[in-house]
Amino acid sequence: MWNYQTLTRIDFRVIPVVLLLMMISLLVISSFTVGHSPDGLEEGFMTPIVKNQIQWFIIGWGVFFFFAAFDYNKLREWTWVLYTLMIIALIGLFFTGSIAGVHRWYRIPLLNIGFQPSEYAKLGVVISLSWFLERRKQQAHSLNTVFFAGLIVGIPFLLILKQPDLGTALVLYPITLVMFYFGDVNPVVVRTMSWLGGIILVLVALIFLGIIPHEDLRPYATKVLKEYQFDRLDPNTHHQKAAATAIAVGGMTGTGWRKSEYTSGGWLPASYTDSVFPAFGEEFGFLGLLFLLALFYTLIYFSFQVTAVAKDPFGRLLSAGIAVYLAMHILMNIGMMSGFLPITGVPLVLVTYGGSSILSTMTALGILQSIYSRRFMF
Repeated sequence: MWNYQTLTRIDFRVIPVVLLLMMISLLVISSFTVGHSPDGLEEGFMTPIVKNQIQWFIIGWGVFFFFAAFDYNKLREWTWVLYTLMIIALIGLFFTGSIAGVHRWYRIPLLNIGFQPSEYAKLGVVISLSWFLERRKQQAHSLNTVFFAGLIVGIPFLLILKQPDLGTALVLYPITLVMFYFGDVNPVVVRTMSWLGGIILVLVALIFLGIIPHEDLRPYATKVLKEYQFDRLDPNTHHQKAAATAIAVGGMTGTGWRKSEYTSGGWLPASYTDSVFPAFGEEFGFLGLLFLLALFYTLIYFSFQVTAVAKDPFGRLLSAGIAVYLAMHILMNIGMMSGFLPITGVPLVLVTYGGSSILSTMTALGILQSIYSRRFMF
């Protein structure tokens, strides 16, 4: 079940990419959590928030190597246990006090940390769907398979949406679509989902590009969406404008580390959480953002390579789902902060501050390496 010798066969190219992303995370967090002394350097690099992030990174590496050595095939045996625990955790949120008006976190008093079940729920859905589609391989084209697969995804989707956490819930849609494709689910269903997702994406992009006026859609959209949900589609919110301004201020080479004025002045909300991309762009400019994008492209490329070499249907489905899970977090966060998508609170993997996101991402990467290291084992 757990064999440390398989660690010698992991894809070591992933490690420097992850380390560089973590270093970028620490640079941004350090820059925008420093004390407010006249010189702005009283705490040096190691601010309290940076120390917390480093602790999560250390725990994350432990999780990564644990799952890299863990036989991913054993996840089949634990699928329904994990799924049940995931549903219980999501339901339990509604019996706890809200934090910032939403039900997304459990507060652990003794450790003084928050636990966000929805971050792990996405990975739980990938594992559960991989197990189910592998078992239904011979009946993949049946509508019965589509129904039960939709149920597996739909229950956590609705619970996450109810928190409310629209961004996290929407990540499950492309994950399901790609896993349906690799699971050889009824082609009509896959095509319908593709067209539906494409139409919605184009419509949202047209709104944010100013081609379709936001307010002109209100009478029609609010018949389906609530007012606050429709307001998120407004491309002229302060957060949207602030993100675009921060990137623009950075120019080609940026203002320099800890030399930003716009973000440091408090104009950009959530500078080291949701808005970490424009915050980094202001200090390191367009060239810095290109470097960051290159790192993310490399990480996703290596992730999909695992799908190409997976030796069994379960490993192929699992790796494809995880690769899309990582890719959608990256695309949605950057799309939000670049003015193409509504801001819904999707973290930028390995860069945004937060323990739940880091641990779920490192778990996902560890499982990928478990699949990769066993590609020649029969």
